[in-house]
Amino acid sequence: MNKNQAVSGKDRFVDLSHTIENGLVTYKGLPAPIICDYLSREDSKKFYDEGTQFQIGKIEMVSNTGTYLDCPFHRFAHGKDLSEITLDSFTDLPAIVIHVPFAESLSVTVEHLRNRDMKGRAVLIHTGWGDAFWNTDAYYENHPFVTAEAAAYMRDQAVKLVGIDSHNIDDTRTRIRPVHTTLLGADILIVEHLCNLGILPERDFTFSAIPPKFKGVGTFPVRAMAKIA
Repeated sequence: MNKNQAVSGKDRFVDLSHTIENGLVTYKGLPAPIICDYLSREDSKKFYDEGTQFQIGKIEMVSNTGTYLDCPFHRFAHGKDLSEITLDSFTDLPAIVIHVPFAESLSVTVEHLRNRDMKGRAVLIHTGWGDAFWNTDAYYENHPFVTAEAAAYMRDQAVKLVGIDSHNIDDTRTRIRPVHTTLLGADILIVEHLCNLGILPERDFTFSAIPPKFKGVGTFPVRAMAKIA
């Protein structure tokens, strides 16, 4: 997606989501989505009069596909699932962007976060990783991540949501996930696999990442977006 495609509308809506298409691998080791016709336009002709046709799609996928939101149920059996998260948790949140270019540092530390007004805000971490490597083999390995200490710092600053344009907010070279544990344990939502964060100003915009209202689901694709007045 180029910058012209990402920005639209009188108030400048910026699309921060990757496109989900048939065969896309988001997380190595998880199956790609299957997107096909359940009812094709040709097959629909038998149900309708001449000139009236419809398509009904069929999608088979894991919930960790594309740009997606994690809520507490993803990590904790008794955490809130998508049906229990209130609309104000992921809609029109005041937001800030923190730039940590992956060429300078793969780890997002407390020092990158100090002296920022974070309380009640969506904190979007722009590393440039997703824009550079999305849908390539390089995307999955040695990616930028947030440190455990930085996650605890954001929790203590009472952030509302944390997003990142990387393969995972945690360091996947280990088998522990302290950032997910800390943030989701404090009911702080996570959005992974963002894009186009470099288009945004550092502040004075709102962020939304709205998932469907599923019971018993802890993560799902979203159409993440920013609105710049």
